[in-house]
Parts: sequence; structure tokens; C-alpha cells
Amino acid sequence: MIFILHQNLDQKFDYKLEAIILYFLPTPIFPTFLLQNTVDRLLVGKRDKRICFYTGDKRHTNACLLPICSLYGAAVTTVEGVGSTKTRIHPVQERLAKCHGSQCGFCTPGMVMSIYTLLRNHPEPTSEQMIAALAGKYCHLLVCRCEAFLQESICCQRKANGKCCLDQEDDLFDNKEEKVSTSLFSTDEFQPLDPTQELIFPPELMRMAENQPKRTLLFHGKRVTWISPVSLDELLDLKAAHPEAPLVVGNTSVGPEMKFRGVFHPVLIAPARIPDLNVLKYTDDGLTLGAACSLSLVKDTLTNAIVEFPEEKTRVFHAVLQQLRTLGGEQIRNVASFGGNIISRKSTSDLNPVLAASNCMLNLASRGQKRQIPVSDIFADGVGNNTITPEEILVSIHIPHSRKGEYVSAFRQAPRRENALPITNAGMRVLFEEGTDIIKDLSIFYGGAVSTTVCAKQTCWTLIGRHWNEKMLDEACRLVLKEIALPGSAGGENIDYKKTLMVSFFYRFFLEVSQSLKTMDPCHYPGIPMEYRSVLQDFKTRMPQSIQMYQAKPSQSPQDPVGRPIMHQSGLKHATGEAVYIDDLPSVDGELFLAAVTSSRAHAKIVSVDTSEALKAAGVFDVITAHDVPYGNCLNPPYHYVMCILQVICVGQIVCAVVADSDVHAKQAAAKVKIEYEMLEPVILTIEEAIKHNSFFEPKRKLEQGNVDEAFETVDNIIEGEICIGGQKHFYMETQSMLAVPKGEDKEMDMYVSTQHPAIIQEIVAASLGVPANRIMCHVKRVGGAFGGKILKTGLLASVAAVAAHKTGRAVRFILSREDDMVITGGRHPFIAKYKVGFMNDGKIRAVDAKYYINGGCTPDESVLVAEVSLLKMDNAYKIPNLRCWACVCKTNLPSNTAFRGFGFPQSGLVTETWITDVADKTGLLPEKIKEINMYKKNEQTHFKQKLDPQNLIRCWNECMEKSAYYSRRTTINELNKENYWKKRGIAIVPMKFPFGLGTPYLSQAAALVHIYTDGSVLLTHGGIEMGQGIHTKMIQVASRELNIPMSCIHFCETSTTTVPNACASVGSAGTDVNGMAVKDACQTLLKRLQPIIKKNPTGTWNDWIKEAFKQSVSLSATGYFRGYNEYMDWEKGEGQPFTYFLYGAACSEVEINCLTGDHKNLRTDIVMDIGCSINPAVDIGQIEGAFVQGIGLYTMEELKYSSEGVLYTRGPDQYKIPAVCDIPEQFSVSLLSSSQNPYAIYASKGIGEAGLFLGCSVFFALRDAVTGVRNERGLKKTFALNSPLTAEQIRASCADAFTEMCRDHASPSLFSPNPSYH
Repeated sequence: MIFILHQNLDQKFDYKLEAIILYFLPTPIFPTFLLQNTVDRLLVGKRDKRICFYTGDKRHTNACLLPICSLYGAAVTTVEGVGSTKTRIHPVQERLAKCHGSQCGFCTPGMVMSIYTLLRNHPEPTSEQMIAALAGKYCHLLVCRCEAFLQESICCQRKANGKCCLDQEDDLFDNKEEKVSTSLFSTDEFQPLDPTQELIFPPELMRMAENQPKRTLLFHGKRVTWISPVSLDELLDLKAAHPEAPLVVGNTSVGPEMKFRGVFHPVLIAPARIPDLNVLKYTDDGLTLGAACSLSLVKDTLTNAIVEFPEEKTRVFHAVLQQLRTLGGEQIRNVASFGGNIISRKSTSDLNPVLAASNCMLNLASRGQKRQIPVSDIFADGVGNNTITPEEILVSIHIPHSRKGEYVSAFRQAPRRENALPITNAGMRVLFEEGTDIIKDLSIFYGGAVSTTVCAKQTCWTLIGRHWNEKMLDEACRLVLKEIALPGSAGGENIDYKKTLMVSFFYRFFLEVSQSLKTMDPCHYPGIPMEYRSVLQDFKTRMPQSIQMYQAKPSQSPQDPVGRPIMHQSGLKHATGEAVYIDDLPSVDGELFLAAVTSSRAHAKIVSVDTSEALKAAGVFDVITAHDVPYGNCLNPPYHYVMCILQVICVGQIVCAVVADSDVHAKQAAAKVKIEYEMLEPVILTIEEAIKHNSFFEPKRKLEQGNVDEAFETVDNIIEGEICIGGQKHFYMETQSMLAVPKGEDKEMDMYVSTQHPAIIQEIVAASLGVPANRIMCHVKRVGGAFGGKILKTGLLASVAAVAAHKTGRAVRFILSREDDMVITGGRHPFIAKYKVGFMNDGKIRAVDAKYYINGGCTPDESVLVAEVSLLKMDNAYKIPNLRCWACVCKTNLPSNTAFRGFGFPQSGLVTETWITDVADKTGLLPEKIKEINMYKKNEQTHFKQKLDPQNLIRCWNECMEKSAYYSRRTTINELNKENYWKKRGIAIVPMKFPFGLGTPYLSQAAALVHIYTDGSVLLTHGGIEMGQGIHTKMIQVASRELNIPMSCIHFCETSTTTVPNACASVGSAGTDVNGMAVKDACQTLLKRLQPIIKKNPTGTWNDWIKEAFKQSVSLSATGYFRGYNEYMDWEKGEGQPFTYFLYGAACSEVEINCLTGDHKNLRTDIVMDIGCSINPAVDIGQIEGAFVQGIGLYTMEELKYSSEGVLYTRGPDQYKIPAVCDIPEQFSVSLLSSSQNPYAIYASKGIGEAGLFLGCSVFFALRDAVTGVRNERGLKKTFALNSPLTAEQIRASCADAFTEMCRDHASPSLFSPNPSYH
């Protein structure tokens, strides 16, 4: 799609302009455009809010950063315009789909546009350019494989051995196996990339840019005016007339303020077209850059300058460039302005500290006046600084050349290396007296510490005249901590960590300068020890190298698709943007939009709800309250309320909802609803508080085998410990989304919902409306990710929309924003586990006594079931003869936690691996030895008396050991660690036994419906939900094999309660197992009916047989059914067979940590997984990879922080960080265990969706291994505990040294030296 945006001067709009400014384009974009007299091109992708936008120097950005008013004269091309299944798909789209680069597909258009624009600008991109284009992309749903979007002729910069990254026989990993396939796709199928076939820029816009004079653009709305001047004088006049009007260039500050904080600006001034603000000028003493220059342009300019000028002059350039490389990602840098980043004075700016420390200058202008001030001046008096008057404009910034004897550095530490705001950053500069190490001038600035950038001014003054030595270092750190007083903890921040970073950054600066002095004069300055030097290099993101191995079947019929790496059924539609999600559904006539009003208190009585102002707001149709629920406001059980009526029991409960004619109007009106509360006690947020108040859900569960107490009396050693495991948000790419459409008669309603369980949606909505379930039709085409989070809570949200549609008689669309989604919904259950372990000196564990406390939130939801599963799976891969474990679900005032991929096992498995490692520490044996000693080795019974054959567990463990070259690498790591003091590596290998089953037969029943039409085509439907796991693709493979027809003859339409009633939820990795059986049953029923016809005409075709069957009145429609697995558990006896079979696996991971900051890098992971006979290896390996990366997030990154009032701080992607491309191991191998059979599931396969997540804890224990090495080297023998997620903060605190002691205890300088003197 292409549209051309023209605008006459002073055009009047009939709709609200601020709506455009708030919500920008209707779909996210990936643009390339040139401003002014140059070509403007906008490449647009949908849903994934990233845009590749290219100016003449080729850039990409985010759609949400481009107000429509800024797109005057632009040509916009959507992802559909790049390629379409209806016309011709683009080679990039083809590769991403056929190389299995999409799963749920919601963010795939964004990936396509990033790669497309990269190749438009760099037909032969370097690996650095590829990584930059993908920087910050999330990996819950998409594990980036370099093969997925490159072709041999353009991609990977051939290696020295002449091989391409697409050559799967490359030497990425040792221990290759013969007769194992590593090819998931064939490059022979790919069409070549032909630049001559790309879209050209519309000539009309070209002529307009060349021939029309520049003129002021004026856009008027009812409340907002947008003005885009063309000269500096005009801008100064505007600013004098409207001193409070913000300047909008990149919209990275004003846009979020308007959208998320409700800030209103009646006038917005867009100065991006003014030449003075876009200047690039080299001077004798430095470089001057216009304030409107994008950060990408600044980055490129500095990169070029570093090449052109001698190193001595470019140290400031290097330091600024260091921060720009990780600031926001390319998408943001391409629109964010240099001046805007400075003038906002935000504490989180990575540039301001280094610009201020480097004596950069600001060129300011107002009517009749121009002046120049240092950047440091605007931070002199804190956030209230008024150095710049409201009438003044920042025109440009001057970055000076560095001088002889001057050294400049910049540092940052963030929750994630890419696209993450800093925890703390710093800019530092020192100037020495010529030819000496005596400090002549010193600047130290920090960001992230307080509300704005702050200078350690007194420290710098005090140190002038000092020699650059350890005595100065001690004094400097003491003075910095004394001078910069950090406020009390806010937003869940740890003040000690920030203090530690402050002095660690200065120590790093000290090391850098000391080494530079040695380079300048090696005779007088010794530099730093060799073992310190590695810390001077930051971790870099490199293109992951991956290999996937699976068992091929050469003897299989070419027509049989089962066991082959078939492309996802919707892969091409994902890549072209044609895949339809809930918010893509066309508007229904008269459709209304709903915005929820949620509670702001964790436990309170509702005194009153005042909706009067909301009802007066523009576009508002009605306000929906609990009184409008026709029948059942309370679902009993599980005691969930559709909307609150008397009291609230957590922050984020829905109190009422506003319906209006637009999403903007609904949200504006919702903000006007006033709720008066009366606080209730107690407010219980944590597990500890729940224990204190005896606040639990019943029943408590217990499993026990052997005689635990007696065993403890006979063991050689006993250890006790505790571990805390934090929660995790689902962070599905498609937020909770639903569309309720009343049909106008018989109280019928169509519900289009993003859910894993249409039947429960039908049931809850019907109960709320007081109608039979047969009046509610729930439809699900596909879901943009779910992970267990779109079941019960989705039903409650759908009921709100349905009640609104019932009351108004009109369709109601309800799409949660990311922030609202995270506040309203729960997630994975936080755990606190206490354990006592008895073992012998040889490492054999004899007894375990454990207790799990689980934060269930405010209602039961699935929490007791999660507790049960955590107990049943707690043994992981180990045979413990005497075991006792309790699980208690705590009732707290947080949103109800619920099902999440792994369902209790990721937590209990981590606990088990923790006490296994504790035993290793106590005995002095390696953890892998303890694991081997205690692992299941023969046919045995589990602790709940289910039989177990661990043969494949042992095979996975041994193969992983071999493929990862574990022992040789551990030796290498030990040698590396001896040679590096501030950087350490760690390695760990973790086995896994993952039981498959839902515990109750009726939960695993399934049905399918298969129609054959007279032209031979087949329509297939079943009860499973497609949410990225490829279930529809696999079901088509099953039907293709059973009917012996090509997959192209089979179509899947949607999952609906109208075709398959009472379907169970798609959960527990069971979708393929149970629905595959139902599809197989239906197909076999049809084939049985066709047998007489086939027997009579064996040489006929499929179409011949179908036509003849129709003529003979043979039914060509059949249902298939699977009764479910015979699973049961008797909790009174503590025994049963709750699982049908077991999956096995093992993962080995290697990491490297920075002991000064706590940062880490994932270097390599090898996974071996037993999944039986894979129906689709490409899909299954993708599930393993994606689950593993999600596990990395759980165990090392994703940290939830709440206020003492129960308000979630980490409520959006700015605060809550999930893994991105930078977190994928640099080397990533996944191997499927060969010759594995499973007699209990369809075609001997195994359900794989959840198991891989737990293996992410191999990274956790590799980090622990690295930390243990640090502590052993430093003589820290005291037992230490690490909790999950193992963040940089924890790693830094565990790598205790004089820096951490100083920050925690205010130690004297004599305690400071981190290591014996090296001078």
C-alpha cells in the first residue's frame, strides 16, 4: 500500500489533531525518507512498532515516534507493499518464512522491514550491520538465526575457509555426527534478491520536492496546533509567542509524555526542516552539530571523524560514540534528536554525562540574542535549573577535539545491553600537566543516580594537583560517595548497587588512563597488570552462529510430510503482514471502543465511583459497571469478579469501563473517573507477609517417600538453604484483545478473542450475560503469543467487553495497552523454597526435606494446581530415596498469578538444581559429578510411585557432555580465569526430566472435524489454538499422511466453538498430542468409508474417488475424537500416574561476567533433547530455542518490582526487560535425540512446547560457576546464595570486593585497594 500525504497551508481538520499526535499512524512503520529537497520514502510494517526509515544516509525507526503531521510529502509503503502472497513475495519475506524465522508471527513484519531496509541500503551487509538492524528485537517468540534472512550471494562475508554461514557443515561446533541432518531448509528454493525490482520513489513527490518552495506548515485541530517553520528567525518568533510550546523533532520525549502521562500541549513546534538546526561543520577546535540532527547522523559523523583525525584529537568523539552504540537501538537513534536528548535533562540520558564532562558547548538563540554555554551549566543546580530561558532555542552543539594529555571515557550499565535505559552511567575526563601524571583538570559526571545528570564537583576540585596513582584512586572513590548523596530507594532500585557502579566506573577509568599513560611513556608509567586488561573491553553483540540437528528418514516416502521440516502454515502471511490478529479485524458498523478503569489500591473498600465527568467527555457512549452485568458478576469458583463492586483486593482490578466512539476518547474519559477508597488492612504483597498473617489458599499439598527423619540421622553431612525465585510476566507480543459483536437476535453474540481456550471464554461470557452457551460463538484464528496467560483472565476481560456490547447493542473492541496488560494480569508464581539436604561424603544424597511457598495473588486461579505440579516434578532427574516436600499457596494482594509455560517446574526444578550445587560446594566435587551420582540410572519409580525408564535421560546427558566438549572447555575456562581478574567465565550442564501430562483424563480429550468437498479439497478444524507452536501446520501434516494427499489440498480455517464444542485449553504441550489423535481418528473414519470405492478403482485419483463417493451418497464429513490419557493422582496416598510419558534433555551453557559491573554475556549453549519422533523438526527446534531464551529471561533478567502499596513499577518495555538478540548465545546448538520412540503419542512424537524453558537455568548455574570462581580467588569462603532472576546487581554484589564493602559499610580508605598494589 502506498499513500501520498499532501497538505495545504493552514488546513483545518475536523477531527482532533492531538489524536494523531498521540497515536500516530494506524499501523507501526519502518520508513526510509529524506526531508526537504530530497527523496522521502517510508517503509511501513504493522504491529511490531519498529520502522526502518531511511534518509539519504539510510536509517530505520519506530512508527510510534512519527506523528502523521511530520510526514508531509512522504511516500508510505507498508509491509504488504514490499511483497504479498496475492502478487509476489519479496525475497526477504520468503527467506524469513521458509527458514522458519516466525512463530506466532505478530512481530514478523517488523523483522521483515528491518532486514528489507538494511538490504536496500547495504546489499552486502556486514555482520555488524546485521546485528545493528536487529538490535533490541525481542526473542520470546523469535530466535534470530542468521540463515533466516540472508542468501549466500549477499550475506555473511565469506570466511577464511571459503564457507558461508548458510553452509551447515561449517565448523561451528565439534563432534559432528554422521547420518544426522542439519538442513531445515533448502537455499535452492529461494528467489534471488534483485535490486532493480524494488519500488521507486513516486515521481510526483520528487517533482514536488524539487519545484515547490519551502513554506511553513500549519495543522489545526480543535485543541492542538502543529507548526513546522522553515527558518530560524521564524522559529524564534514562534518560541517567543509560545514559550511553553515544546519542540518536536524525534518525538521520543513529547510523544510518550502525551500518550502515557496525559500531558497536554496546545501548540507543538516541529523545527526539523530548519537548516540551522541541521548543520554539520568541522572547525579548528572540533565539530559542530545541529540540534535537530538525529543521533544516527551524529553517530555516523563521529565515526567518519575518528577515521579522519589523529587519535589524540578524537578521544571525546570515541567516548560519545561509545554511548551512542547502545543508546536506544537504531530505530530510536534514527529519529531522536541530538539536541532533544540534551535539553530534556533526563537522568537516563547516556549522552549528557559524557558531553558535560568533555566541555561540550551549547549554542543558544533567542530573538535578538545568541550565546554559548557549557553543557555542564544546565546541570549545575539540579532538575530545576533555569539556565536556558523558555524563549531560547538550542541551535547546535559543539564537541571539542581532545588535547594532548587529555583522556575521556563513558560508561553505562543497564538491565540489558541494548534498548534499555541505564541503571547508572558516567562521563569522565582528565587532563594532565604536560608530560606528567599530575591532574590539571578533572570532570566526573553521573547519570541515573538522581533526577538529572550530576557532577562530582568537589571531588574534582580536591583531586587537582594529585598524581594519578592508587592513593588518588582511594581518595577519589571516598570523595565521590560522600559528595553524591543518592535518594532513598524508589522504583525498587538498589542504592548500594548504584553506589558500587559509581566507584567501579571510576576504577575502570583509572585503569584505562593508567594503561594509556604507559602507551605514551612506558619508561615512567608501568600501566596495569595483564590480568586486568580484559575488563577494558566491553561485551559486544555478535551474530549468533547456530546449528540444528535432527534425525532424517531417507527411506520415507517423498509424499509423506510427517517428520519433515515443513514451513509454518502461516509463515508467508506472517512475513507479508497478511496474517490477521484481533485488532486487524475490520471495523464493524457502529463499533465502540472500551477502556478499563482499574483499582489503584491493593486492598480497600470502594466508597464511591464518580463517573459524571467521564460521561460528559467527548465521544463517550456509556460507562459500564458491575451493576450492568446481567447475571453473574462473580464466577464461583474460582471467585473472580468481572468488575469490582464493594472492595478491591489488588491493584489493577477492573472497577468500571468506558465505551466511546474511539480508543482515544475512551481512554481520555476513563482517566476522568474518580474512585474514593477506604483502606483495609492488612495489605499483603509478599510471601513473607503472607506467612506472617497465615494467609493461604487451601489445600496445602505434600509428597513424601521413605523415612526422611531417620535418613537425616545416618548421613555424613546436612546443609540447609533458601532460594527466592521471582515472578515473570507473559509479555506475549499481542496483548489481551477481544471484539464482541452482538448479532441482534436471540441474544446471540460473536466473540473474537485472543485466547488459548475458546470454550472457557464461551462459558464465562454466557454466565455473565445469563444466556445458554449456545448463544455465544467464540472464534480464534491465531494468537500472537500466550504462554498460559490467555485463559481465565482473558475470559473475565471478554466478559467486560460482552457486557458492554450487550448493554449498548453495538460491537465493542477491547485491546489492552502493554502497560494496562501488565498491571491487570498476573504471571508466573514467585517462589520461596526452604530446603534441608542430607548426603554422604561421596556426594550421594540420602534425604531431602523441602517446603515451597508460592505467591498465588488475590484469587486461587490455577495456583493450587501449579503447587501440585511443582511437587510432582521436583525430583527433576534425580533419585532421592527419602524425600518430603510441602507446597503452600500464599494469598496476597497482587493480581492473581496463573498458568505459565512450564507450570511450576521451572521454579521447583531450579530449587532442586540449587541444592544439588550446594552439595557439590560442600563436598568439593564438581556439580556434574553430584548430578551423575544421583541421577536416575535404571527402571525405577518416582517419588509418587510412577514407573520410569531413564535410558534416554542418560543418553541426552552423555551426548550433551560430548557435543559440548564439556571437560576440555572447563579446563580452558579455568586457565582463562587465572589470567583474568575482572572478567571470569563459567560453565554448567543441567539434565532434565520433564513429565508430560495434565493429571486428569478429561483435560486431555480432543475433537476434530474434517470435511471433504467434491473438488477433492479438505477443510480441517480441531480444538487446538495456534499461538506460534505450529499446531495447525502439524495437524495438516497428520491429515496429509492419513489421507495420503498433498498438504496443499488441506486448509485450516479457524478454531471455533461452533465447529468443535467443549474443546480443552491448548496448554501443557498437549496440543499436538491430543488434537493429532482426533484428526487421525476423523481421517481414518473417512478413509474407511472410501475404501470400497478405492478398492473398486485402485488406479483412480483422489478426486475420482471423492466424486464417486458423493454420487454414492457417502458422507464426506467426519468428526474425530480422543478420550484423553488415563492419568490420575491420589493426593491422600501420595501416589498415582499423573503423567503419560517423560521428555528428557540436557543443556550446557558457558558465560562470561564482568566483575566490576555484574554484566554478563552468553557465549555458548548446547542442547540435546529427547522429543521422540518429531512431526516437524523445524517447528520443534524453534520451540526449544524460543523456550530456552524465555528461560534465560526468567532466570537472569525479568525482574518484577512493586511499590509498598502494591503498584507495579515494571509495567512496560522501558522498565521490564525480556531477552533480545543480544542475549542469544553466540554459539547455539540444538540436537534432537535420535532413535527415540514414544508409544503413547501421535506418530511416536512428544509434546515439546514447555520443556525447553527449564534448560535456561543452565545459564543461571554457569553464572553461579563464574561467581564461585571469583569468590574462591578472593578468599571469600562464606556460603552464598543466589536468587532468581540472577541480575547484574546480584552478580556484582556476589563478586564482593573493597568497592562493594565501601558502598555498603562506608569503609575507610585503607580497606579500599581492590588488589595488592601493582605500582
